Amino acid sequence: MKALAGIRILDMTHVQAGPTCSQLLAWMGADVIKLEPPVGDATRGQLRDIPNADSLYFTMLNCNKRSIVVNMKNPEGKKVFVELLKKCDIMMENFGPGVLERFGFTWEKMHEINPRLVVGSIKGFGSSGPYADFKAYENVAQAMGGAMSTTGIPDGPPYVTGAQIGDSGTGLHLAIGLLAALHQATKTGQGQYVEVAMMDGVMNLCRVKFRDHQRLTRGSLSEYSVPTYQDMGDVPRAGNDSGGGQLGNAIHCKPHGPNDWLYIVVQEAVFDPLAKRIGPEVNMPDMANDPRLASIGERRKNQQLMWTLINKFAEKYTKRELMAILNELDVPCGPIMSTSDLANDEHVRGRDMWVELDHPQRGKWFNVGMPIKLSASPAEIRRSPLLGEHTEEILRELLAMPDGEIARMKEAGAFSKEAPKKVPA
Repeated sequence: MKALAGIRILDMTHVQAGPTCSQLLAWMGADVIKLEPPVGDATRGQLRDIPNADSLYFTMLNCNKRSIVVNMKNPEGKKVFVELLKKCDIMMENFGPGVLERFGFTWEKMHEINPRLVVGSIKGFGSSGPYADFKAYENVAQAMGGAMSTTGIPDGPPYVTGAQIGDSGTGLHLAIGLLAALHQATKTGQGQYVEVAMMDGVMNLCRVKFRDHQRLTRGSLSEYSVPTYQDMGDVPRAGNDSGGGQLGNAIHCKPHGPNDWLYIVVQEAVFDPLAKRIGPEVNMPDMANDPRLASIGERRKNQQLMWTLINKFAEKYTKRELMAILNELDVPCGPIMSTSDLANDEHVRGRDMWVELDHPQRGKWFNVGMPIKLSASPAEIRRSPLLGEHTEEILRELLAMPDGEIARMKEAGAFSKEAPKKVPA
């Protein structure tokens, strides 16, 4: 039995933030019905690498779901939507501000249709406040949530992260909120509206930067490699500094290519054995006792010296060789791994984090696996659905709609983008 077996979700989300959430819930066993307009989720055709096939953008975010096509601009299509609401535990959407309301479905209306229904909504900036009507994308959320101002090198431009913290990060937040609301609904019989704003989600993921923002009102940030001082205001960009109580940085290794780096954290407990191993090879045999490096406080003041010595030592080793040396000393470290490294890594494959799937249009392809491992109900990853692949199945099995009624609704345009035709009721 899957953890979320018996939970049915009507998923109207598109692109990335919402589908991230619903895919995780589907992997946990929920029956996720992806309701799409007749043209389909926009990402089916975005960044296509195979003509006339669903793009990887779509397939990698929509596994284990069923697809139904419904024309929400059609009166008969809206009737199908209402019947689906009655049969589902959760409905989720990430339309622009006011879109669902213009279809005639406010939260209050949906709650009236199904009082137990939990409605999840992702918005760029939420439904309240002066930014509520603004549109957002991944990098806009990073810009306005505090990530970009604190990411990059000193005196350089702000950078977006490679990880999709604005979209996928928001989807993770929504999953937590939906499960909490669903748990409450099982006790009270009443659903609720769950909203996650992308800007809010990014701020939550930047929590340690707001820690430092407040620390700056009382003094400098001694762990930063860039100069800081009391009341300087903004938290600075600090390159690859660890951002925690221990010093950390990326060290360049041979053959000094773009990803030949090892990230090292110099914990206080490991500095002595680390210095004794490094010192003799960098012409500083008494490095462990050097007064400039002997205590954590002095290492923070003189961290440029420490990193220079470690970089000098690393010149002779590849990132994997250096990692092996440091692992023996119990020094926390990890190689900067490229996408190719990860796709071919035995640890990644062994944990089912790079999973091969088959698709009727694409053939063989790979998806990133389920990061949450449940011992009693491990995820079984299945391919994404074709557009409308399960429309008739859902109408017949879930809504108990007879074939004649399905044919009538088809003729009326409930499942296509054609203008509705006048048909007998």
